[in-house]
Amino acid sequence: PPPPQHRADLAQDRVSKMQAPVALLGSPALFRCCSRALARPVSVSVFSRPEVQAVQPAAVSHPQLTRREFQTSAVSRDIDTAAKFIGAGAATVGVAGSGAGIGTVFGSLIIGYARNPSLKQQLFSYAILGFALSEAMGLFCLMVAFLILFAM
Repeated sequence: PPPPQHRADLAQDRVSKMQAPVALLGSPALFRCCSRALARPVSVSVFSRPEVQAVQPAAVSHPQLTRREFQTSAVSRDIDTAAKFIGAGAATVGVAGSGAGIGTVFGSLIIGYARNPSLKQQLFSYAILGFALSEAMGLFCLMVAFLILFAM
């Protein structure tokens, strides 16, 4: 084993090596460089890319305006298609909720009629109203699903 004095030197050397990156991170030059890049707006980064810039003809006296062009690739089309199917599937889940609501309405009608048969007409009226509202929500969800699939 190394002598005790040598061990202390090794430990001090390790500590100084570990503190070197910390000192670099705390340097003012690095802070200025990185903070300037972080403070830059995203729109400036997007519009300053060369593939996004559009050059206007020299005959036009207006200042040059940058225009963002649409980027269509196979990957972006696949992502759009997947998002469309996910949205349509999520909207279709609402139809299942409508079915559960209709079942609850008529289940409650049967329970209410069993408890108090004299309220048959009033219970039936409320059941039809509940059925209509639940069915309307189901049809709305189905309409949204078809709009997502075929209109977007």
